[in-house]
Amino acid sequence: MNMKSSADTDSRFAELQCWLREELALPVADIAPASADASFRRYFRLRYNGTTRIVMDAPPEKEDVQPFIAISALLAGLGLHVPDVLEQDSRRGFLLLTDLGSRQYLGELNDSTARQLYGDALRALILLQSCPAAELEQIPRYDRQLLQAEMALFHDWYLERLLKISLTSEQQEELESSFSFLISAALEQPQVLVHRDYHSRNLMVDEPNPGVLDFQDAVVGPVSYDLVSLLRDCYIAWPREWVADWVGQYHRQATSAGILQQVEIGQLLRWFDLMGVQRHLKAIGIFSRLNIRDGKPGYLKDIPRTMGYVEEVCRCYPELQGLGGIVSRYPVQLRNPG
Repeated sequence: MNMKSSADTDSRFAELQCWLREELALPVADIAPASADASFRRYFRLRYNGTTRIVMDAPPEKEDVQPFIAISALLAGLGLHVPDVLEQDSRRGFLLLTDLGSRQYLGELNDSTARQLYGDALRALILLQSCPAAELEQIPRYDRQLLQAEMALFHDWYLERLLKISLTSEQQEELESSFSFLISAALEQPQVLVHRDYHSRNLMVDEPNPGVLDFQDAVVGPVSYDLVSLLRDCYIAWPREWVADWVGQYHRQATSAGILQQVEIGQLLRWFDLMGVQRHLKAIGIFSRLNIRDGKPGYLKDIPRTMGYVEEVCRCYPELQGLGGIVSRYPVQLRNPG
């Protein structure tokens, strides 16, 4: 058995092997880590009988596999290419899945491939957002409380915990005013099914393209959320004019599909900008938390790019001048950790 980590020494991995070999009777010839994850989940790739499968290990006290199972079925019904759940043990947090390969968008994107790959991703996004209203009734909502809690991660984990900075009362008021403005902009948008992490690390180059992963946290929320996740990606950046072209492409497709009704491109771009600030503040907080709480410093290198998006948009909106002032006051060496 080929293992590239110390996972074979832990009790959950031994239990997982027992489930695969004894309960499912799979003739597993090889099992190795398949990908890293920012959550408590682990993924392994199995090889047997000339094929490969993915097994998810989600400790039940930390992760619930039921949302993954339900959203997988929902997205497949919409025509998206997602892993099929072949076997499950929900009590122990084990899932056996089809394998969408190892070609992440992030490793395949370049100046030559971007237009085709993003074109495919935008078409898949239209399918996702076309989910009928009746199918959304059991999906959690991206409400005011959740939007606020996400942005609080920026204050709690980035400013206070990572940079060791305490805001003045005036700065705190400016931050809260900016948060309120961003929340209002999110809630005024058409509400659709939102993947919530629709970006280059969760899209796979596969046939049909793209394969879509990590959708278990899906919610009903703002129409621009997944669009900005995709096009202002925390892990890769593109020229401004390219992004504008892709937003225009999406606007035409979403209007034709009835997702956007009487929404002008200027309005969509405004929503896109403001939704991006909300998302990127959350991401900066999460990257900081992954370093401090979970011992995963690799995400710190993505903070400068992500913060750059925030600063760029803040310069364009008077309502965000307070937030822009806060994020621009810190020394460069602190905002470029690691």
